[in-house]
Amino acid sequence: MKTIVITGGSDGIGAAAAKVLVGLGHRVIIVGRNPTKTAAVANALKMPYHLADFTKLADVQRLANELRQYDHIDVLANNAGGIMGERTLTADGFEKTFQVNHLGAFLLTQLLLDKLVADHATVIATSSIAANLFGAPFDVNDLNVSQSYTSEKAYGYAKYENILFTRELVRRYPGQLHAVAFHPGVVRTSFSSESNTVMRWLYQTPLKYLGTISPAKSAQRLVKLALGTPGVDFTDGAVYNGKHLLQVKNQDADGQDGQALWEASMRAAADYLA
Repeated sequence: MKTIVITGGSDGIGAAAAKVLVGLGHRVIIVGRNPTKTAAVANALKMPYHLADFTKLADVQRLANELRQYDHIDVLANNAGGIMGERTLTADGFEKTFQVNHLGAFLLTQLLLDKLVADHATVIATSSIAANLFGAPFDVNDLNVSQSYTSEKAYGYAKYENILFTRELVRRYPGQLHAVAFHPGVVRTSFSSESNTVMRWLYQTPLKYLGTISPAKSAQRLVKLALGTPGVDFTDGAVYNGKHLLQVKNQDADGQDGQALWEASMRAAADYLA
């Protein structure tokens, strides 16, 4: 039996993956923002849950402390995220898309890092092909997307940051933990509900059924990685689109962007890492 933490576990892909994993006999720790929805999912599965709003880094710090109560963590699925609307700064002072999709997951992983290493855990990032569509060219010096902001660009940046973080985890902790990212597909979820893009409109009409897949089908991608054997079922540091590797437009062949992102994220989260 594996112990699997899923953030963004109260809805969509996270909730669907949790249902499958519990059905296969694993312990799934549900993390969500909405108290009612998170409790409903967890109680239906008879699994523990924790609440955290990733727009508040203090919530992420508290969550990490709570997760330390578990004897081990085999998988940390950093699945929380979404595309936002107008450029907004959080109370912590960061662009909301950056914080919710990357910085919150970065902080949570950092705060649990010693435990994850001791448990030889796998860290999974729910990235997106949006990293290719909207994240190039990438400017590691503008993580808050203060220049030429659009919600699509901010989301593309954040999904590429998920990939960079995955690669950098493997580079810094080879053989000590595992990390992999995946594109969930174009999924019929509420992930764009806070945005002001055409995607929000599409997801509220019958058009959402054209060219999209269900959360249950997408969740199989997360389940496969959560239960997979590193080096056999997936390659550390890779990004998958279903069974196939996703060709990432921003190559970062020398790893400079990954290292710069790590260092910038450490500075951004410094108050909570002390």
